[in-house]
Amino acid sequence: MPKRIETLVLHDSSTPVIGDVQKGGSVVVTTLDTLLNQARANALWPLTFGLACCAIEMMSTVAARFDLARFGSEAFRATPRQADVMIIAGRLSKKMAPVLRQIYDQMPEPKWVISMGACASSGGVYNNYAIVQGADQVVPVDVYVPGCPPSPDALIYGVMKLQQKIKRQSMATTKQLSLIELKPRTLEEPA
Repeated sequence: MPKRIETLVLHDSSTPVIGDVQKGGSVVVTTLDTLLNQARANALWPLTFGLACCAIEMMSTVAARFDLARFGSEAFRATPRQADVMIIAGRLSKKMAPVLRQIYDQMPEPKWVISMGACASSGGVYNNYAIVQGADQVVPVDVYVPGCPPSPDALIYGVMKLQQKIKRQSMATTKQLSLIELKPRTLEEPA
C-alpha cells in the first residue's frame, strides 16, 4: 500500500495564498524608493498658474464632473512653497517668463511641471516676439498636454502620466532624502 504524504498548511483559511506568496497580515516588504514614490505620486499638490484660456479648463478639472481629487490632486495651492506640481496653462509671454522661473525656483524639491495647451507647449498660433515658444525654454517640463484648449479629460490624463513617471523614478542615493540623515556610528569610550 503506498504511503500518503500530507502537507501542513502554515496559514489560516482567511489569508489568501497566491502561488508561494502569502498575502495578508501586517507585514509589507518593499523598497524605500517604491514607498516614497507611491506616496508622492498619489498626493500631488498642483500650483495654480493660469495664464490664459487653458486656465478655465484647468479649473474645471476639480469640478464635480471631472473631479481631479480622485487622483490625489485635490488641493490646488496658491503659494509655490506648498506645491510640487506646476501646471502652466496658457500662453507664456516674455514678460511673464522671469516670474514663472522665480516661482519655479521657490518650489521645494522634488518638483514637476505640466505644460498644458499648445501655447504653453510650443507658442501655439502666437509666433511673434512677445510669446515664449515653449515653456521648456524657461523651466524643465515633464508632461505636455496637447490641445487648444485641452479638455479637462486631457489634463487628468496628463496628471496620470506624471504619476506613472514619478512611480518609476529611483533615488541615486539615500542622501537625497531630506528625511534621513546618515551618520557613521561611533563607539563612545567611558571616561
